[in-house]
Parts: sequence; structure tokens; C-alpha cells
Amino acid sequence: MSRILIIAEHDGATLNISTSKCVTCAQAIGGDIDILVMGQGIDAVAAEAAALDSVSRVLAVNAEHLAAPLAVNLAAEVVGLSADYTHLVGPSTTFGRDLMPRVAALCGVNQISDIMEVSSAESFKRPVYAGNAIVQAEPANGTKVVATVRTASWKAAGSGGSASIEQRGASGSAAAHTRYVGLSSEGGERPDLQSAPKVVSGGRALASEENFELIYKLADKLGAGVGASRAAVDAGYCPNDMQVGQTGKIISPDLYIAFGISGAIQHVTGIKDAGTIVAVNKDPEAPIFEIADIGLVGDLFNVIPEIESQLG
Repeated sequence: MSRILIIAEHDGATLNISTSKCVTCAQAIGGDIDILVMGQGIDAVAAEAAALDSVSRVLAVNAEHLAAPLAVNLAAEVVGLSADYTHLVGPSTTFGRDLMPRVAALCGVNQISDIMEVSSAESFKRPVYAGNAIVQAEPANGTKVVATVRTASWKAAGSGGSASIEQRGASGSAAAHTRYVGLSSEGGERPDLQSAPKVVSGGRALASEENFELIYKLADKLGAGVGASRAAVDAGYCPNDMQVGQTGKIISPDLYIAFGISGAIQHVTGIKDAGTIVAVNKDPEAPIFEIADIGLVGDLFNVIPEIESQLG
């Protein structure tokens, strides 16, 4: 029988939705599901995790050196608990992509990345070649499964559970060769890009950092997160943590609105699981119209002010 340990992602106060999506994936694997919450002052986060459906236990590890999301410190705690589990699972977010490869290396196994479908407890489907092909990935016989979950492919688990919460002491200490400097986000008070139900993105057509302010203003009116194409990021119009796509963030909002984005395959890979895709581009031959649910051929510099006027 599988025993699954999910490593929770959180900001110190609230649980990230990526964790509940990992729970849904774990439900498909089958077996006992525990969640590991690491940090300092994480009682509220642990309680949130305990309320997720199908979770048996929440292991809460409180320690000062775990307050910062440093993979070198967190991985040691995960590995310290790994002997009791057949599967160690984290989200395929910035957090999980940083942490889980280190866990896999310390466990001496190959990581399985971006699980999008579960065939069995030891067989998983994942995308390759920018999503143009799907492969079956399996661990070596008898080895522990260390994996990341493609959160865009899974629904969030419900919150009707009542798992027990066990307080655990840290098994390690702060790494001597790494120190935490700080964490900052360019998004301000806007919703997190990877969990926002609505996302407004801009591309190369915005032509400047100043013009990208149009995207920020519209997103704020809609209460949406802000994304960008790789071309816009490379041109310096916005920070790289806003990049959506194969080399950026894979997202699945209910609504995705793209302004001036051509629809290169690496960008489409990041948005193909969105509920509704709206594309605005003045080029009627832009590839993004092939995957858009709603397409509008027009100049974004005219369309955005018009949308804002309709919103009031």
C-alpha cells in the first residue's frame, strides 16, 4: 500500500492552492496521505492542511531555520522523514522545482517531473517537448517515488477533512554554506500568478516598460494576476517572475486574457489548461487564435481603454 508525503507550499500564513492540487493527485495514486508543513509559527497553515479531504495526518515541523524557504534546509527535513513513505510529492511550482530535485538527489533516485495523470501507483503521464508529446514515466523497480505535480492538470481538493496534526522537532540545523537574504515579489498586492483565477498577460506588442502599465491597470480593475510572454520579459518590460510558458510558469486560471502575444509554442504550453482563453492581437494570423476560445483582431492600445471604460 502506498504511503504518500506531500510537502506543503505556503507563505507562512496561508496554504498555497498548489498543495491541495497535490492532494488530488495523491488521491489518484491511492493510499495514506500525509502533509508535511515546515516553517516557523505555522499552526494556522497546519490547520488549513488538516482540513483537506483524504489527508490522514499533518506533520508540523516548527523551527527558526525553516522560516525561510531555503531548499537546502527544507530538503534535509523531508529526507529525514522519507523512510516511512513510498512517495514524496511536491508541486511543480517555483517552490517545488527548487526543493524536490534536491530531495531526489539526497534519496539517490531520479525525479519524476510534472505528473499530469496517474496510471498506477508507479506509472505516471507527463508532458515533454512543450506538451506536444506525453510520455509514461516509471521509477526504477523498488525505488522511492520523488515527484512534482503539474498543478495546472489537477483540481484543488475539497476542504471537509479533519486530519490529526502532529508536532515534530527539526532533525537538522541551518546549512552553514547558505544564508537567506530576502524574498520580494514584483506583484505587490495582486493575486499570485500561479494560483490566480484570472490572469491578464502582455507581450512584445506593448513595446515598452511604460506601456506595460496598461496591463497592470487592467489587471487591478479585474482583480487579476499579471503574466507576460518571454519576449516581453526579455525586452525588459516586466520582471521575469511574471513569465508564463515552458521556461516560465505553468498556470491554469479560469480566465486568461492575452494582449499582443503571438502564441509561440513555449507560451501556449503554459496556458493550455486555462478555462477560457481570450486573445487580442492585431495580426489575424497570430497562432494564439488557434487555441483561443475568444479572439479579437485589434490594436491593444485601443482595446484596453475600451474594456476599462466598459468596466467603469
